[in-house]
Amino acid sequence: MIRTALPAEAAVVAGLHARARATYDPDGVSEDGTDWLAAWRTAIERPRGHVLCLVLDGRIVGVAAFRTAEGAPSDTVRLFQFHVEPDRWRAGLGSALHAACVEEWQADGKRTATLDVHGDNLRARAFYARLGWSPEPEGPPAEDDHHLSLRYAVGE
Repeated sequence: MIRTALPAEAAVVAGLHARARATYDPDGVSEDGTDWLAAWRTAIERPRGHVLCLVLDGRIVGVAAFRTAEGAPSDTVRLFQFHVEPDRWRAGLGSALHAACVEEWQADGKRTATLDVHGDNLRARAFYARLGWSPEPEGPPAEDDHHLSLRYAVGE
């Protein structure tokens, strides 16, 4: 089942985020000083944002957070976070969660989606490429940026 995350689930979502990020980022989620529990609580409670969670056997095993970013065109949505429990990879859950996101974006009249993916996260980059995401046409990131910007044509 895919549904909207609840504020009381912020700690569960933050834990999932930490486990998924630890698979590709040796610094984990706390090295940059971000309070991820507070960040997830804010994302879940944000009026113009949306956090979807994928629930399997009563447990949240996937999460996606998106919204129209400040200064972005109104028909563009930004996917800020997308995580699936590492022990559930390669089971189609990420594809199902992505399809639910696209369905919401289409219903909201979005034509384009954007995201940043950690450049060293080859697994995620391959996943997004399979789904039709492509590098931003403006070119590669700045030399000191470890992210790659991707774009997706949401369609109608």
